[in-house]
Amino acid sequence: MKAQRPRPLPLPRESTRAEWRHHVMPYFLTALAITLVVVLIVWIANPAPPRTITISAGPRDSSFIVTANQYRKILARNGIHLNVLESEGSVQNLQRLLDLKQHVDLAFVQGGVAEGVDTSSLVSLGSLFYVPVVVFYRGTGLTQLSQLEGKKIAVGREGSGTRLLALQLLAANGIEPGGTTTLVPSDGLQAATQLVAGKVDAAILSGDSATRGLMLRLLKVPGISVMNFDEAAAYTRLFPFLDQIELPPGVLDLKRRIPPETVYLVSPTVELVARSTLHPAISDLLIEAAQEVHGQAGLLQHAGQFPNPVAHEYQISDDAQRYYRTGKGFLYRTLPFWIASIGDRTLVLLLPVAVLLLPAMRVVPALYRWRVRSRIYRYYGVLIAIERHALAGATEEERAHLLARLDQIEAALNRLRMPLAYADAFYVLREHVGFVRSRLSAARPVMEA
Repeated sequence: MKAQRPRPLPLPRESTRAEWRHHVMPYFLTALAITLVVVLIVWIANPAPPRTITISAGPRDSSFIVTANQYRKILARNGIHLNVLESEGSVQNLQRLLDLKQHVDLAFVQGGVAEGVDTSSLVSLGSLFYVPVVVFYRGTGLTQLSQLEGKKIAVGREGSGTRLLALQLLAANGIEPGGTTTLVPSDGLQAATQLVAGKVDAAILSGDSATRGLMLRLLKVPGISVMNFDEAAAYTRLFPFLDQIELPPGVLDLKRRIPPETVYLVSPTVELVARSTLHPAISDLLIEAAQEVHGQAGLLQHAGQFPNPVAHEYQISDDAQRYYRTGKGFLYRTLPFWIASIGDRTLVLLLPVAVLLLPAMRVVPALYRWRVRSRIYRYYGVLIAIERHALAGATEEERAHLLARLDQIEAALNRLRMPLAYADAFYVLREHVGFVRSRLSAARPVMEA
């Protein structure tokens, strides 16, 4: 029976650019892998700053709205658009920040409105300004809120920070809603008008309702006095979000010396509160804007006193602490905002790139060696197959076919480009081709049956 002719043995395909391809491919694949990992790290850990952010401010024509609009103009210099939302006040501002369905990034929040609320998802960028509690009343000699029990008191409109704070202070003095004291939901000019008209016995004003002009008008009315918080130090101990401040004699009107003597007040501060996901670069811009808007001396503060990292109810963000400690980074001081942002993100990449490059420096040479040797090993696979056919008892025709395959291998090797570092393995391969040729030539053909 005639032996079956062996199948043609495929030779490894080689290109005239094989050396270049095998040399470059390991480095290309490694660089591609590093690039993908770095891009993933940047996308997850350090995204680009947003171009639009939203702040929940306050009622129309309030100081909160005015301040937010000042921030908007300052941020616009760096290409950031600040969307300003009106609100009922600090209480609604806090609610919006805590509601993830609301697209709000930051808000002005007065101290004292977060009692009993989980604010762990929020951070403070610092305290901005005082909103003192000023109590005007009919008569003289009032030094304690408990002395207002049984009277009519204007405590602020529903949903306002003024009302919430007034109820807390009154409750600490034993005055609760539903008792003998009548709590009237009015503030500002309305509360002042009611006080002058005798419709209420006292008015608790705070923030926009306690402007310099309104206080002067009330103090000029016969029979209207301002309460001196003799127990101000006690209030700051019982309510950590309060500070003790004072109105020096004549600060409202030097000519008429109003007030005639120092008036001690208690005051919460307004903080710039944001979600913890706020981008660090945006945080820096906001604090910079706050310094420009609130850094001047005023009726209740010294120059440079605000903004500051003294937070009462919210944790100061790490980015804010870094800014208050060292100021703007070098890149942001010397370059336009968006160029500095790109540079800052690039610097962040250096660490992961360095971590990835160190093992890559070891992997790439090993991968290159493997690719070069794999080219040689493929020829050895063909040689082994030829030798096995010869030893299996090939016919004269089959031996001729196998010798022709060896000729093809030698021709392919003559065209093969091999790095000098692997020349020894290349010449050993050529010797083995000759070895297989000699064995094939010396083999005896198997006689046909």
